[in-house]
Amino acid sequence: MAEGNEKKIGQNVITLGIVSFFTDVSSEMVFPNIALFLTLVLGAGKEVVGLVEGVADSMASLVEIFSGYFSDKLGKRKQFVLFGYGLSSVVKLGIALSTTWWMVLIMRGLERIGKGMRTAPRDAIIAASAGKEVRGRAFGLHRAMDTAGAVIGPLIAFWLLAMSGATEEGYRNVFLIAVIPAFIAVAVIVLFVREPKAAPAPVKKTPFWDALKEMPQEYKAYLKVSLLFSLSYFSFAFFILRAADIGVKPEDVLLLYVFYNIVYALASVPGGWLSDKIGRKPVIAGAFALYAVICAGFAMASTWWHAALLFGIYGIFVALDESVNKAYIADMIREEKRGTAIGAYNTAIGVAYLPASLMVGALWTVAGPVAGFMAAAGIALVSAPALLLFCRD
Repeated sequence: MAEGNEKKIGQNVITLGIVSFFTDVSSEMVFPNIALFLTLVLGAGKEVVGLVEGVADSMASLVEIFSGYFSDKLGKRKQFVLFGYGLSSVVKLGIALSTTWWMVLIMRGLERIGKGMRTAPRDAIIAASAGKEVRGRAFGLHRAMDTAGAVIGPLIAFWLLAMSGATEEGYRNVFLIAVIPAFIAVAVIVLFVREPKAAPAPVKKTPFWDALKEMPQEYKAYLKVSLLFSLSYFSFAFFILRAADIGVKPEDVLLLYVFYNIVYALASVPGGWLSDKIGRKPVIAGAFALYAVICAGFAMASTWWHAALLFGIYGIFVALDESVNKAYIADMIREEKRGTAIGAYNTAIGVAYLPASLMVGALWTVAGPVAGFMAAAGIALVSAPALLLFCRD
């Protein structure tokens, strides 16, 4: 669609939402069970969970900057999206067949590389398919459809585990069945996603490092503050482990995860709409502060209803953070450089996921869960005023 049509949301937004729906049905049958599979079935410790999830998130982020840059350079987005979703679909089979924690580490890393390949080009397609006045809502709509899959996936997993029990065979069956919706998503990409109308070609093809250096100062300022915040943004697997730690049954953890995703889905479009109305910066700063409250809350939690409340609040945080930050970047950057900008952002914050997850895992092992969660809360609390002071309106 032409960017001049500021109030239109294009068909690609809906189609990619459908793709993300089926992908999240698949991924969220697997993801909330990884930590418990590692600890209960494979006998791994909390520090291994931190390593696996931190490496997985970092691997995804390390490739995003390159997929974004080359999708800009080639003027082609769909092929990166297709390859990324396809790779993630195939290696889910490897997770189901893993017999040691290091095999899970490798498979999770490959699965997240697939995510890294697709994310920046996909988000650039979404940005090109929505005018500036509705861009927050477009990203919010995509996140809502994505997260609807994250509601259905854990419910399917819960039903399967309820029938077979939280046993090794039960977990492996869940992981195998998760492959089916993953390949449905790939088919939708092949058949229905359309390459957006190419942006006007730049006068010259900018080399990779020069493309990064030429990003506007407001983008670089936001990147620095986001990197600071990401040092607190550890893997969600630790919230799952914390719920189990205070006595929530493994199968009931899935229900809390479903509740989180319901809140996430319901809050995504309103969160994007709010950023369209009052601006991106105050919404993102509020999300950072809310995350600090969540971490402190999990540190002090002692009953299932504490966990349920905090999972719901976390859904609001993620809806605000995920729906708005990419719209914020898209507002700053021209179409022909958006893949690079979104990829560089995702890579920078993703690099911080590994030390954040390692920090929480190590502190949990040495001093208990409170120390790690409170350290993360402190970093997040500093990040909110930093955003307000140093980033553009």
